[in-house]
Amino acid sequence: MKRIVDPLLNWYQKTRRVLPWRLNKNPYHIWISEVMLQQTRIEAVIPYYERFMSELPTISALARVEDDKLMKLWEGLGYYNRARNLKKAAIEIEEKFNGRFPDKFEDIIALPGIGEYTASAIASICFSLKEVTIDGNVLRVYSRLKNSKENIDEVKVRKSVRESLMKIVPKESGMFNEALMELGEVICIPNGIPKCNLCPLKDFCKAKEKHTFMNIPVRKEKREKKNQKYVVLLLLCGNKVALHKRKDSGLLKNLWEFPNLLGTYTKEEVKQYLLDCSMTVTSIKPSGSYTHIFTHLKWQMESFIIKVEEESKDYLWLDLDTIIKKYALPSAFQPFLEIVINEVKK
Repeated sequence: MKRIVDPLLNWYQKTRRVLPWRLNKNPYHIWISEVMLQQTRIEAVIPYYERFMSELPTISALARVEDDKLMKLWEGLGYYNRARNLKKAAIEIEEKFNGRFPDKFEDIIALPGIGEYTASAIASICFSLKEVTIDGNVLRVYSRLKNSKENIDEVKVRKSVRESLMKIVPKESGMFNEALMELGEVICIPNGIPKCNLCPLKDFCKAKEKHTFMNIPVRKEKREKKNQKYVVLLLLCGNKVALHKRKDSGLLKNLWEFPNLLGTYTKEEVKQYLLDCSMTVTSIKPSGSYTHIFTHLKWQMESFIIKVEEESKDYLWLDLDTIIKKYALPSAFQPFLEIVINEVKK
C-alpha cells in the first residue's frame, strides 16, 4: 500500500478539480462543504455552498441566523438535522473557542453533528494533522486495490481500513485524503465501469488484475422500504396558502409542510374532514400524485387543490411569494408547491 502514495499525490496535483471550498484551507469552508457533500454530488452542492457562504460568511453569522432562514438556505439538500447541528456547533465555537474553529482533533470531533469522517477531513486538510477520512469513495478504492470481499458496511471493516491507511498517510495528509476521495468520485466510480485506464493506481489494483471490480465493494442487501400513503391538502383562501409545522420529533421535525392526512381518502371524505374542522369548502379537485423515497421509507402521496371560505387557525396562511422566498419545504412537498404555483397563475 505504501507504493500508492506518490503516484496518487502526483495525479491529484495535476488533475484536481477547482472547487470553491478548495480556494483556501479555511476550516469553516471545509466544514460546510463536507457536511453538504454527505449524500449529494459535488456538481449539485456548488450552488448551495455559494449561496450559503454569501448569506452566512462566518461562524458568527451561522451562530446567529434565524432557524427559518437556515432551513431555507438548506432547502433541497435534505437531512435537515445536519443544518441544525451546524448552528449548534457554531454557537459552541463562539462560546468555547472565541469564534475560532478548534485545531485539535478531539475538540473538532466533540462538536455537535461532527463525526469521525468530517473531523478527520477538517483536521487533515486545514491543520495538517495525521488523520484519514473514510467515506464511501475511499472504501471503494481501498476494497478494489485489495480485491477485498469484506462487507464495507460493517464497523470492523471500516475500522480495519482506517488502521491500514493510517500506516501510510504522508505528511501531506489533507492532500492524501482529498486525492483518495477524488479518485473514487471521478475514476473508481460507484456506478458503471471504473475508468481503469486513467487510474494512477492501476498497476497496484488487484481487482483490475482479476477483473472483479464490478463486484467490489461488497455491501449488505438493502432492506425493503416501508410504504406509507398520504393525502396532501393544498388549501387556498383568497391569495393565501395554508402551511403546517411538523412536530418537534421524528422525520422532518419542525419543518413546514402542506397539511396532510395519513392514509387514503376520497374527495368526499376530505371534504367531510375539513367540515369537521369548521372549514367550508367552495371547490375541491384532485391535483396529482408523487412518491418520495426516504432511506427506509416510501411516501405515496395524492393531493387535492381545495378552496375554502375562511382561514383556519390550525394553519399558517401566507401568500405564495412569501412561501417561496422565506419558508423551506422538504423535497417531499416540493412537487406540490409547483402544483399550487400553477393553480395560482391560472
